[in-house]
Amino acid sequence: MRTGTVIIGACQAGVQLASSLRELGDTEPIVLVGEEPHAPYQRPPLSKAFLKGEATADSLTFRTHEFYSEHRIELVTRERIVSIERDASGGVATAESGRRFEFARLALTTGAVPRQIPFDGSELEGVSYLRTATDAALLEQRLASATDVVVVGGGFIGLEVAAGARAAGKTVTVLEAAPRLVGRAVSEATSAFYLAAHRRRGTRVVLNAQVTRFLGQHDRVTGVQLASGDVIPADVVLIGVGVIARTELAEQLGLMVDNGIVVDASALCSDGLTVAAGDCANLPNPSLTPGGIDRLRLESVQNAVEQAKVAAATLLGLPAVYSTVPWFWSDQADLKLQIAGLSGGHDQIVLRGDPEAEKFSVLYYRAGQLIAADCVNRPLDFIAVRAILHSGQHLPSDRAADLTVPLKKLALPAALAVLIGK
Repeated sequence: MRTGTVIIGACQAGVQLASSLRELGDTEPIVLVGEEPHAPYQRPPLSKAFLKGEATADSLTFRTHEFYSEHRIELVTRERIVSIERDASGGVATAESGRRFEFARLALTTGAVPRQIPFDGSELEGVSYLRTATDAALLEQRLASATDVVVVGGGFIGLEVAAGARAAGKTVTVLEAAPRLVGRAVSEATSAFYLAAHRRRGTRVVLNAQVTRFLGQHDRVTGVQLASGDVIPADVVLIGVGVIARTELAEQLGLMVDNGIVVDASALCSDGLTVAAGDCANLPNPSLTPGGIDRLRLESVQNAVEQAKVAAATLLGLPAVYSTVPWFWSDQADLKLQIAGLSGGHDQIVLRGDPEAEKFSVLYYRAGQLIAADCVNRPLDFIAVRAILHSGQHLPSDRAADLTVPLKKLALPAALAVLIGK
């Protein structure tokens, strides 16, 4: 009879899921399997502290080797699972090396991979992606000797790398295909602020940019050509145009897949047996505010942690539902953006503070209800909005627009206490 849990994907969600199983009293074997040579580590600093030489894969690890040993979690690195056979009683996951992992319970925390664009010249040395510590180490090495850096994609990762490269004295150009930066995540007001802020710091930003190919000499990238015919010089090109959920194993198992592995609010997959969590999972909208889109895939540390806790409970047959306020952050130079909630479908915004002073918040409303906020260098606003959303408290937009009253005074003290206690 098979026993224990196999977790495929040694990432934030995978580590949290394994830890939560033990915290919930699970005594059966747990095997956490990952492809990378490193122990599981934090990914967000890769585009910031890592590239500055302030962190390494070892310094970013979630847990020590002693932790895994003490909690009887078998951590397996350098093993890529290529096939899974399972039925209601369990199954076997087989690695590319031929190694087999038997299980009674299965969790997929397979994460995501960078979306690639097949331009001519993509194979040239100096053309980079950023997802893993290995990617970051190579990019750090390339940036050290670079003069001209081009970032294709004006999302959070691209802008974080651009800000770091500019602070290091590089000539930096950001090429964004859309009419504004981070357009899928923030309002026009926040987009406009980041466009102006990066330009003030000396970064060239080209919107509506159509890249046609990468140019090179002696197998090294030398420039990026646009549809306009312009050529942007480049020693290093970072492509940051989003990620794609890793669903190969889920598809092999016949699980429902749609922009990620489809799960319910308990992190349970369509087979009613397997759980999935983290960047790979497409889940019901966990926001506590009404309306908005029904399902989505969240790429954040908070989501990976909270969803993994729910997945662990589900594996053990315990009742658990993921319903919380999503939050995100992005550090770009000295600009700290913190986002609480999901702003999709907003029909009103309230601006608090002064974008020119690089310290402000944009509050989003839908049908008169506060649903989210972008907070730039205003951490107390971020905490207050999270508390308000978490408690379901109503904050009329006219009160939020009163700049003489701090947001923290508008949040119920009980809501703030609960949030801080978490």
